[in-house]
Amino acid sequence: MTRLSVNINKIATIRNARGGNNPNLVNVALDCERFGAQGITVHPRPDERHIRYQDVLDLHDVVTTEFNIEGNPDQRFIELVKRVKPAQVTLVPDAVDAITSNAGWDTIRHADHLRQLVETFQTDGIRVSIFVDADVRMVEGAKAIGANRIELYTEPYATHYEENPEVAVAPFIRAAERAIELGLGLNAGHDLSLENLRFFNEQVPGLEEVSIGHALISDALYFGLENTIQMYLRCLDNTEKLAG
Repeated sequence: MTRLSVNINKIATIRNARGGNNPNLVNVALDCERFGAQGITVHPRPDERHIRYQDVLDLHDVVTTEFNIEGNPDQRFIELVKRVKPAQVTLVPDAVDAITSNAGWDTIRHADHLRQLVETFQTDGIRVSIFVDADVRMVEGAKAIGANRIELYTEPYATHYEENPEVAVAPFIRAAERAIELGLGLNAGHDLSLENLRFFNEQVPGLEEVSIGHALISDALYFGLENTIQMYLRCLDNTEKLAG
């Protein structure tokens, strides 16, 4: 089945609102793994408004599933990732003042810069995923710079899902098919939820991993963390997809 990586940024946001260490980020990450998540994602930003750089070091010592660090590759981020050596780094072109990620890389315009970053991380045995829009040209650009995977930015899909699911998912299917042709691994994330995840997973070929934070943590307020993770995992069960 498609793997679920839980983004725990929002847990850090709650903790930071009051100071101290409640909720305990490390304990929540371990609980997510215990409840069935196959990965933990963090997105440290320069202002450390949620995930702190020390959190990344603390989590590295205890996470036993796939550890994914995502973010804008400034020098401090690069040094952190090279120190931790997670299973995967996801490069995201966040502006410093961005509330959340809002676009993928232009892998053609920034090809030289991204190629250097890919080589830097791969030298340390880290799988590199590039955050891109559902645009075949950007997928091809990611392949050209040597990336291992892409992560499709799914906010446009989530925004238009209720209007017309088939239309909303169409560009993601095309991008995924091209990624498969090129031998790129395929991840996805941003605004995926219990409402739209199952359809996306059923329709998009080759999907290996989704990273979900805001919706999952919000749902956990109502359903509890363990139950919520199980609900998301059921949305990612590929049994019917494979049988079809």
